[in-house]
Amino acid sequence: MLKEKRYLVLEDGTVYEGYPFGANKPSEGELVFNTTMTGAQEVITDLSYTDQIITFTYPLIGNTGMNTEDNESLIAQARGVVVREASTGPSNFRTSETLDEFLKRHDIPGISGIDTRSITRKLRSGGVMKAIITDETYHEDLIELLQNSEFRTDQVKRVATKTPYISTGPGPRVVLIDYGKKENIVRHLNGFGCDVTVVPYDTTAEQIRQMRPDGVMLSNGPGDPANIPDQIQTVKELLGIPLFGICMGHQVFGMACGAKTFKMKFGHRGSNHPVKNLATGKIEISSQNHGYSIDPDSLEGTGLEVTHIALNDNTVEGLRHTEYPAFSVQYHPEASSGPHDPEYLFKEFIDLMKQKEGNHA
Repeated sequence: MLKEKRYLVLEDGTVYEGYPFGANKPSEGELVFNTTMTGAQEVITDLSYTDQIITFTYPLIGNTGMNTEDNESLIAQARGVVVREASTGPSNFRTSETLDEFLKRHDIPGISGIDTRSITRKLRSGGVMKAIITDETYHEDLIELLQNSEFRTDQVKRVATKTPYISTGPGPRVVLIDYGKKENIVRHLNGFGCDVTVVPYDTTAEQIRQMRPDGVMLSNGPGDPANIPDQIQTVKELLGIPLFGICMGHQVFGMACGAKTFKMKFGHRGSNHPVKNLATGKIEISSQNHGYSIDPDSLEGTGLEVTHIALNDNTVEGLRHTEYPAFSVQYHPEASSGPHDPEYLFKEFIDLMKQKEGNHA
């Protein structure tokens, strides 16, 4: 493996030389970096990384192997994995395959032996950019191709569930709108006793109301929320039902109330991001994965108030409606991968539904 060469070519003309693992094919995507130290399997299978090449800043990835239990989706949609070192001899009692075997099975190419610190500095200073993983040694045409290519805008349509399904529980009825959800969101809702119906992203407000939910959850997902304008209108029509949005669901909720979003320079991706709860003053360490954020200057007149902020850059991390029983957070309270600090938000959602009990929409 270490005798063959593989290359990571960036649209700015930078070329990194490394070694191949994973699928044997070229792959183009948006190059991003993630600072998590554990949970690489959850990251790679997170559908929010659809069409992205993930650079892991932690120097050794795959040393605990991959297993059959921690996937966040059945088929990962990341375009590539970039690491300093890919472990070939994992050691963990839950291991069922190596990182190399896992990526081959998901048809995702990887490249190792890369100075990931250099990539991270480049993306932090210049912003995320297009890149391609290739085994070809001639790169001038590839650079021109990257500079002239456009990102796809149909990520949510491609990865969201196509048909509704139910994950039963004895408690409140929750409709989870799937924009590219993490499976651990369903697990957490079930853990709190919720009866969960997962529906496609383009399910109408009327169809959801006919299900008579006690609450509606808006999932995470890939891409720009502005690419799903009809779904923003759907959420607007659902206001009045207890609602909880996560990540892209947070952005969709904000836009449904009249707020705007902007693309961040390099986004938040990792499981060590500090967030301040403005109501309690407490600091939470959170798992995050997003490249878009709510514009705080667009909140006037929306009925929204900021509940959480990111301490690293003061971006909006949480919103609550002052009139309707609805709130959202930009980070991942289902802790996959990441700390468990924000799990209390699920209980707040349960409490909202209990307050509205007997008043189904």
